[in-house]
Amino acid sequence: MLNKLFSFWSKDIGIDLGTTNTLVYVRGEGIVINEPSIVAINQKTGQILDIGQGARRMVGRTPGFITVTKPLVAGVVSDFEVTEQMLKYFIDKVHQKSFSLVPRPKVVIGIPAEITEVERKAVEDATYNAGAREVFLIEEPMAAAIGARMPVHDAVANFVVDIGGGTTDVALISMGGVVASRSLRIAGDKFTSDITQYLREEHNMLVGEATAEQVKITVGSAYPLVEELTTRIRGRDLISGLPKELTVTSEEIRKVLQHSVRSIVTAIKSTIEETPPELLADLVSRSILMTGGSSLLRGFDSLISHETKLPVVIMEDPLTSVVRGCGIVLENLDKYKQLLVLTPKEAYS
Repeated sequence: MLNKLFSFWSKDIGIDLGTTNTLVYVRGEGIVINEPSIVAINQKTGQILDIGQGARRMVGRTPGFITVTKPLVAGVVSDFEVTEQMLKYFIDKVHQKSFSLVPRPKVVIGIPAEITEVERKAVEDATYNAGAREVFLIEEPMAAAIGARMPVHDAVANFVVDIGGGTTDVALISMGGVVASRSLRIAGDKFTSDITQYLREEHNMLVGEATAEQVKITVGSAYPLVEELTTRIRGRDLISGLPKELTVTSEEIRKVLQHSVRSIVTAIKSTIEETPPELLADLVSRSILMTGGSSLLRGFDSLISHETKLPVVIMEDPLTSVVRGCGIVLENLDKYKQLLVLTPKEAYS
């Protein structure tokens, strides 16, 4: 009886709980929230000052007693209480124009592949504590494939490379299951930290995360470009302590990212090597699908195609692929229920 009442007053949602961004899909409305997974906290009082876009504007601009943190690291919960507060903020934001005083939505939430049972339980518990009445978990590469409208139930090869902020998931899906997969904690955030470390070690220059991220977006690449790019950046000279300006090129940054990019390519090739011959033949005509925001690194698709000798396509609007998949599952739970991740409670019931 209570569930019926809550379903009447609450909006069921799908969530892509990413290391860098959190996206929320509302049943019947589509994607309504796309905000950074960032929380600003006053350490003196323990009070949460802002979440999402507001917190992002504080990065690198706060006094010592205010910390701006990402409660998820490499795609998993690193701070349970802050993650819970962040989820509650997004659930409340979805319901702020409704008449529900205590929203209790049904939630489908994406999780990285190959995370531990403890990490999975942390996501589930944080979502329940944030106000969900039911929680369904789905692995992100499966959600991305569904979001791309791939025929995941059919006996054909659906090869997905999901490169997000904290993790890269590689999966070959056929007949509603994962045939072969790899999961790496190397993705967009690692690219950014590679740039920060390079500037510090090679140019004695200290830059913030936002500046390194901008360098990655402006001139970052994984494969030689027809016309190489340059950009000017500003930071602090580690020797003099004074402001410093520097010009970097896309060729220079490509070398910086080479090791991390190669790790992802190796994971893709290893997954292909485990693919049964019949499904491998499908890939020649069906292509490898790249999703996730970091798949937009210039030339990444060309590099993977060159290394694997297979066609590669980047999904249209790859940043939203996982949350779109969560939304499709939410709208068609009966059809996709067998693709969901079983919780320990469900597995033994």
